[in-house]
Amino acid sequence: MASRRSLFCLLKTQLKHNCQQSRAQSVAVIGAPFSKGQKRRGVEHGPKFIRDAGLLERLSNLDGPVHDLGDLTFHHPEKDDTCMQVHFPRTVGRANKLLAGAVSSAVGAGHTCVMLGGDHSLAIGSVEGHSRQCPDLGLIWVDAHTDVNTPATSPSGNLHGQSVAFMLKELQDKMPDLPGFSWMKPFLSSRDLVYIGLRDVDPGEHYILKTLGIQYFSMRDIDRLGIQRVMEETLDHLLSRGQRPLHLSFDIDAFDPSLAPATGTPVNGGLTYREGIYITEEIHKTGLLSAMDLVEVNPLQGASRAAMEATAALAVDVIASSLGQSRVGSHVRVDEIPSSKEDTEQLRL
Repeated sequence: MASRRSLFCLLKTQLKHNCQQSRAQSVAVIGAPFSKGQKRRGVEHGPKFIRDAGLLERLSNLDGPVHDLGDLTFHHPEKDDTCMQVHFPRTVGRANKLLAGAVSSAVGAGHTCVMLGGDHSLAIGSVEGHSRQCPDLGLIWVDAHTDVNTPATSPSGNLHGQSVAFMLKELQDKMPDLPGFSWMKPFLSSRDLVYIGLRDVDPGEHYILKTLGIQYFSMRDIDRLGIQRVMEETLDHLLSRGQRPLHLSFDIDAFDPSLAPATGTPVNGGLTYREGIYITEEIHKTGLLSAMDLVEVNPLQGASRAAMEATAALAVDVIASSLGQSRVGSHVRVDEIPSSKEDTEQLRL
């Protein structure tokens, strides 16, 4: 069954790559108003703020149908004690199980899935659900943080900082059996992951990066190499062995806090607007983006209404450029210059 799914997904992504200029792209938006992967209130309002910033209207201007599947409803257990220093494991595990099913269904129906968080623990379910349909996916993680702590290395016990550890096959023997996660099995090899934008990495995470040989680009690397080369090396790393579906997991705190102040764990020295949008434009150009996450927009962390709105507007720009919005303008296709007034009127129709 796994090989059948892999073949189906490969054929689907190859078709998408070959025909990206000539066929409409169907997008499914899933809201995940969830905050229990960390301790700051407000990130559960992220999906609403991103939609209110004009996401659906922006996507409707691109070439393809948009399906807003609404927000998932998460039911929290009455009692969810800390386990092995991990906070809210049952709540986070159940939420991600629900999300995994929703993402799997959306991708399986032929949509490019956009998950609106919520905190970054939701990537556990989003990427796992995507992998059910596309077992050979490559993951691009754009973030100030690696989120690859294990329960034993995590300084905080917050699961939004441990998301990737649940996915990696190489860390299977380092991950305890946490309540709420019995459904979850590792599915991703370390060579199928690239980080971009790192600048706040815990000691245990740094050891994991080096030991597993994970490809990553810190902000220092971006300063040194330039974002064009970073993206060339990222895509070469993931696609040199053949075309495959791509999953983009984008934490808004990858940007400098001057651009994205309304987030829970801001770190100075982040991506510029142009660097962040270039990342998404290059991913779109591959024609292989199959699912993406936009997480950690927290309106309650903005010092003003303007800070909240700026962060949500930036999130909309990231999503739209990932799906085809161009900085030279997004236009309906024109195959020739009209030669008469009648042709011009027909084009307008």
